[in-house]
Amino acid sequence: MSVPVFEEFEPAPDCGCPGCARRRRDLALGLPVRAGGHPAAHGARRALVLVTAAGAVLGGGGASGVAAALAPAAPADATDATDAALGSDTPQGGRAPLHGPPAAQADGGPTPGAVPTTSQISTETLRRTTRTEIINRAKRWVTAQVPYSMEKYWSDGYRQDCSGYISMAWNLSSNEWTGSLDRFAVRIDRTELQPGDILLFHNPANPTRGSHVTIFGGWTDYTHTSYVAYEQTKPRTRKQATPMAYWENSSRYVAYRYKGLAGGSTGAGSGATVPAGTAYPGGSEFGPGADNAHVTKLGRMLVDRGGKRFYTTGPGPKWGEADRRATRAFQLAQGWKGKEADGLPGPHTWKLLVSGTGRDIGGSSGSSGPSTGANGFPGRGSFRPGQSNAYVEKLGKQLVKRGFGKHYLSGPGPRWTEADRRNVEAFQRAQGWRGAAADGYPGPETWRRLFR
Repeated sequence: MSVPVFEEFEPAPDCGCPGCARRRRDLALGLPVRAGGHPAAHGARRALVLVTAAGAVLGGGGASGVAAALAPAAPADATDATDAALGSDTPQGGRAPLHGPPAAQADGGPTPGAVPTTSQISTETLRRTTRTEIINRAKRWVTAQVPYSMEKYWSDGYRQDCSGYISMAWNLSSNEWTGSLDRFAVRIDRTELQPGDILLFHNPANPTRGSHVTIFGGWTDYTHTSYVAYEQTKPRTRKQATPMAYWENSSRYVAYRYKGLAGGSTGAGSGATVPAGTAYPGGSEFGPGADNAHVTKLGRMLVDRGGKRFYTTGPGPKWGEADRRATRAFQLAQGWKGKEADGLPGPHTWKLLVSGTGRDIGGSSGSSGPSTGANGFPGRGSFRPGQSNAYVEKLGKQLVKRGFGKHYLSGPGPRWTEADRRNVEAFQRAQGWRGAAADGYPGPETWRRLFR
């Protein structure tokens, strides 16, 4: 029996009926990869060719019957058909311990062991990490071009699928999946995304079809319509500009922030929440004779807040006069006097440092309003999304005065906006700064130069 010949037809581009929608999809999948076709279609097409050939041998109804069984159910409309055809082809494994002795142990990575239960997951048991460390770990797989696999494990012990990639970047002690990663994080609004956060889509109806997760690496421009995504997808780890939130199922992706993040708030909003794992260690950890990691952490935070000039070396774990003087300078910048500015960090001093709030070193002592001098920097916390205060307006007016106000369509005003950030970035770049030094958020040196 000869194989029947079917007449081809060209579907109408604006017709939403299931037949035309499916034909448009099939035509798109039929293209070779070099011409824009989808690589996931090749295996299906090859299988269908083999089935059709077998059907021709076994009988006239075999090919059509098997082909009908292989064909997916027609979606409700043309848009859904396209999404179904081009969905994330990222099947994943389930929750599991790390595989073998990970190389990461050499630099403080997690130790393989049992997968923690839901009741065992808490901010106290999470491994602390910073945004920089998350992105650096993500880059390692990009550089290594780790092949995608839901069954294989990389040398660091993490599974080579999308959720294993996030488990690695967040330095978790186990391999998670899209259905469990949210237990290690707090949900945030997309407008609050920062490098190291994730965008997660978990499809509970069919986790291996469409479920995916990416690492947010930063916005590509001021419109915030696309971002740099680090992701583990076929054929290998990649970093590329991606539309917010993804190529398909965009509205179903949810933004999350790792609970164990150090050096910044893990909660939604821009308040002065103390980051997980940075609770005040106690007064006995500081002062003459103290020698521990908390002293080092204190010194580094003080340097970040304008206290670099007090340190000729370090900061280090051994308490010294430089630590006392830098701490006192920070306390004086808050307007504190007497015992409140004795150079020994108490709970309030520590909270301001770890949350990035309060005034940086260099602010005028005792001042409660905007200063007009170079030493009036009110602290980085005054210039963040959602903030509205007199310092923002003062900053904007000075930017305009210095010729860096082209991004303002109105104002400037007291509410921090993207226009403020872009104008600050332009000023910072004019100083010759690049990268993190020109991120559009003013620090003590930006403020000093702007008002000098």
